[in-house]
Amino acid sequence: MPEKVYPMTAEGKKQLEAELKNLKLVKRPEVIERIKVARSFGDLSENSEYDSAKDEQSAVESRIVQIEQMLKYAQVVDADSVDPNEVSIGKTVTYTEEGTDDPETYTIVGSDESDPLKGKISNNSPIAKALLGKKTGDKVAINTPGGTFNVTINKVEVLG
Repeated sequence: MPEKVYPMTAEGKKQLEAELKNLKLVKRPEVIERIKVARSFGDLSENSEYDSAKDEQSAVESRIVQIEQMLKYAQVVDADSVDPNEVSIGKTVTYTEEGTDDPETYTIVGSDESDPLKGKISNNSPIAKALLGKKTGDKVAINTPGGTFNVTINKVEVLG
């Protein structure tokens, strides 16, 4: 069975690479040092510092494995190679919901890059799934857990 592909922007890949470097070169050694210090306190059976450090070590190592997997199977999406009016990962889309005059703008990114508070939504979100592949001027029905709403795509722009 083929491995999962992780679509992402070039910026998202750089961020993951930087996080991985930080985890390996900074965070991992810090946690190892905390474990050494906690061991020096003696009895490990009731040593909360040791337990805490081991839990953190487990989290750091899990994240390292996760990032390495994502980078190994990363698919960097080149938004410039897609029709300029077509919604794709790495593009910012502005749409207006039917019955309103307030446009909404989102940048569609890979799932690990999403940050809805900054207007970056995952390509796996209901809104992005409905918009991907559509073009400026298209009317789109977006199905979300909160219900369905109709929008018109006003503008599509490449990131950066």
